[in-house]
Amino acid sequence: MLSKRIIPCLDVKDGRTVKGVHFEQLQDVGDAVALGRHYAREGADELVYLDISASQEGRQTFTRLVERIADGIHIPLTVGGGISSIDDAARLLDAGADKVSINSAALREPSLIDSIAARYGSQFVVVAIDARHTPLAPGEAEEEAHWTVCTHGGTRPTDRELFSWAVEAEQRGAGEILFTSMNHDGTHAGYPCSTYRRLTSLLGIPVIASGGAGCAAHIADVLAEGHADAALAAGIFHYGELTIPQLKQELLERGIPVRRSF
Repeated sequence: MLSKRIIPCLDVKDGRTVKGVHFEQLQDVGDAVALGRHYAREGADELVYLDISASQEGRQTFTRLVERIADGIHIPLTVGGGISSIDDAARLLDAGADKVSINSAALREPSLIDSIAARYGSQFVVVAIDARHTPLAPGEAEEEAHWTVCTHGGTRPTDRELFSWAVEAEQRGAGEILFTSMNHDGTHAGYPCSTYRRLTSLLGIPVIASGGAGCAAHIADVLAEGHADAALAAGIFHYGELTIPQLKQELLERGIPVRRSF
């Protein structure tokens, strides 16, 4: 079995790492470069940086930041946020990113996935999907729920459905799917493992689980029961609730293969 990956996620606004709920009530949690280097030293397998700046000036700051981050770490770096064209992707890949993550732009223009994959290869393209399921009826299992793909931090529903959109993204050239359940995001109550299990059964590319991690057991569950290939988390790392060495040690004790880099 391939090793499972642990991926800290850092939201960046105007060059600083921030944390909030759906990009609101943001708190500064540290220097983006220093924090990334810290996680790399701790044994993170990859890093994800998401640019949540609203202005063009903020986008330019982020590009320069990616150059600094890439110079200081030696693990794969995925960047996203505000990528709406192949030129945006090229700018960040040229700055040193190993992969780009696209979300809303792919929903507006699915051919963007094809274009980036055709120019750079599928291994460079991560399609992020935020989805929310309808309220469950009495006795209805979570895997039976209808999952609607959303934009704008999960607040705006689209006409896309989670599983069919993920399959289409793979067919268009996505190399990975990063799926966040908006019902679970920020709850620290765990992941919808049955949904991840269904998603991974439909796809031939890796699935990254995001949203809901409150402890090591939650991450272990989504990797083992949900068959996710990687787990992405933010707050539990930023606020010191769990360190990467602690997490990896618990995963190893549960028989979940991870790269021992500590």
